[in-house]
Amino acid sequence: METPSDWEDRLARWQNELELFEQLDETPWVTLAKAETETGVSRSALRSWYRNGEIQSRLVDGPNGPQRLVQLDAVIERAAASPRIQRRAEREVSLEAQVTLLRHRVDQLELRLAALERK
Repeated sequence: METPSDWEDRLARWQNELELFEQLDETPWVTLAKAETETGVSRSALRSWYRNGEIQSRLVDGPNGPQRLVQLDAVIERAAASPRIQRRAEREVSLEAQVTLLRHRVDQLELRLAALERK
């Protein structure tokens, strides 16, 4: 049975391997989960891209078995070329701007309401 110490050793070795890959290639290789978090690209899109040869990937031994890695720079570059991802990013920025505008309007209305209540 695996002890917590064995698990921590396996995890540490795996993290060291990832760091070694980065040093050798001078470009960060990251897990699909990290690529998704960093870029907003879904894992299914990432899988499609590496299966179609649009980005490079490699399979390495991870603490829970084989782990797929992709080059973060390649994912960012490929995402920039995707009209769908660009539209989604623009919508998200647009939504943030709308929320900010609505918050400002609510603040103004609260001030006006407070002024009317004082009268």
